[in-house]
Amino acid sequence: MLDDIIRAAETKGLESLPVHIKIDSGMHRLGFYREDMPALLERLQSQKAVQVASVFSHLAGSDEAQFDTFTHEQAAYFKHCSDSLITSLPYHPLLHICNTAGIERFPEYHFDMCRLGIGMYGLSFAGAKLHNVCTLKTTILSIKTVGAGSTIGYGRHTQLTEPRQIAVIPIGYADGFDRRFSNYGGEVVVRGKRCPVVGNVCMDQAMIDVTGTDAQVGDYAIVFGDNLPIEELADKLQTIPYEVLTSISRRVQRVYFHE
Repeated sequence: MLDDIIRAAETKGLESLPVHIKIDSGMHRLGFYREDMPALLERLQSQKAVQVASVFSHLAGSDEAQFDTFTHEQAAYFKHCSDSLITSLPYHPLLHICNTAGIERFPEYHFDMCRLGIGMYGLSFAGAKLHNVCTLKTTILSIKTVGAGSTIGYGRHTQLTEPRQIAVIPIGYADGFDRRFSNYGGEVVVRGKRCPVVGNVCMDQAMIDVTGTDAQVGDYAIVFGDNLPIEELADKLQTIPYEVLTSISRRVQRVYFHE
């Protein structure tokens, strides 16, 4: 790939086109190995079309203490590779390896810059006092009293043992509201109170039990936010907060606020 980029840049008469060199220090996804450094350096020194803007790698387990030894090994591997490059290049590219967990837990490996990822959303791996910056909310479409013995939703999996106030919210698995939240598997917050999901989550809608909340049609239902952390949803789904965030489909309207 580097050869292709260099040839393309030379064809267009470009010089010093910035490229970023990744080192595979143990993630084994992308990047050069330590044994590739001599050939890589020779290729870089033999041309003027590209210039290395940064040398970087990616930590595989920086968020878990059980992998700390491996993280230190990755950092040492990265430093060995990057040192072999920057000591032979006539300029000094930026070095970076830390993701959010690395920023919090390994300050000795901050190098020239860091890559803050999920930390931008207020999620911490080490108890840092970060603020939540995103909320997913919808509004109540309807509320009705459903009698004892009635079942809710597709498959009739939720059967009421007493009359309950059941509200419908216009969000479903096509929006990223996971179907595993069905039948008391998840909750939303209405008027400061947690309301369980009843029945199966539908493609475009879900039903929640708002009994005792004084909820009204048009009220907000918070899927996640300050009072219902993304981490809690991820735990219920046995996944990670990244998946919860990235599962929100494109049809969900994004509203941005800035100061």
